[in-house]
Amino acid sequence: MANKVIITCAITGGIHTPTLSDALPYKPADLATQAIEAAEAGAAILHIHARDPETGAPTGSPDVYRQFLPIIKQGTDAVINLTTGGSPDMTPEDRLAGALAFSPEMCSLNMGSMNFSFHDMGRKVKEWKFPWEDQYILDSEKFIFRNTFADIRRNYELLTDHGTRFEHECYDIGHLYNLAYFADKGIAKPPFFIQSIFGILGGIGGDLDNVMFMKRTADRLFGSDYVWSVLGAGKFQMPVCTMAAQLGGNVRVGLEDSLFIGRGQLASSNAQQVEKIVRIIREMGLEPATPDEARGLLHLKGADRTKI
Repeated sequence: MANKVIITCAITGGIHTPTLSDALPYKPADLATQAIEAAEAGAAILHIHARDPETGAPTGSPDVYRQFLPIIKQGTDAVINLTTGGSPDMTPEDRLAGALAFSPEMCSLNMGSMNFSFHDMGRKVKEWKFPWEDQYILDSEKFIFRNTFADIRRNYELLTDHGTRFEHECYDIGHLYNLAYFADKGIAKPPFFIQSIFGILGGIGGDLDNVMFMKRTADRLFGSDYVWSVLGAGKFQMPVCTMAAQLGGNVRVGLEDSLFIGRGQLASSNAQQVEKIVRIIREMGLEPATPDEARGLLHLKGADRTKI
């Protein structure tokens, strides 16, 4: 795996709203199509949220997931990674519902509570597609994204019984120490897949010095027991991913993290972002990892042992 990069694609997320980009998928058929196309472009892991098909609002409903997850599984062998983050205004129970219902190979796990704000995101919008969007964005100024130690422990306990492993989402340095705490208690099991997240308002900034700081801290805490990946929000997406690949890390792109493909240019699809990062890493002499290579490195149980 020395010259391989695991590419994760986060298809829709729970932050951006439909008005902000026509490319953002929220209907089941569009979610499935964009996920499969992202895998065909080179993504080994597909990070999946669900959206209400009528309004585009984030939802944790297993009934909605059921409308598109089997299509993705039939259309690609990529690893399906379900969110347990959902959106900052969901209850912990809603956020866990999909993962508990489908027993995926992998799910995300946010490693600490934080302010998580995107309230400036819609300031230039004059007309909204759906009435919920404007207030949802504005209310994020008051959000506290809850991920207490008790919440994290509960996720480990419930999903470890399913054989599900975790994408540990670390939005700041303290989140690495939270993971180290659970590792010391024997609750989190190596190899740890650590997704270092840069550029979210409320988390660590997207400065390239911070990328090195996060990596050095993870090296010190986890040694060779972890697999490192990064994502950059918004304008930080490609610079942060490029630096991580240069440092031997893995990357995450997708419309959850950024709606753009270049300065001022909206991306046309998730696959377009995957294609761009594939071009970048190939210029460095690297290649995208296959889904099975990702499974081997991350000790995943295999798609045949899920309930999708």
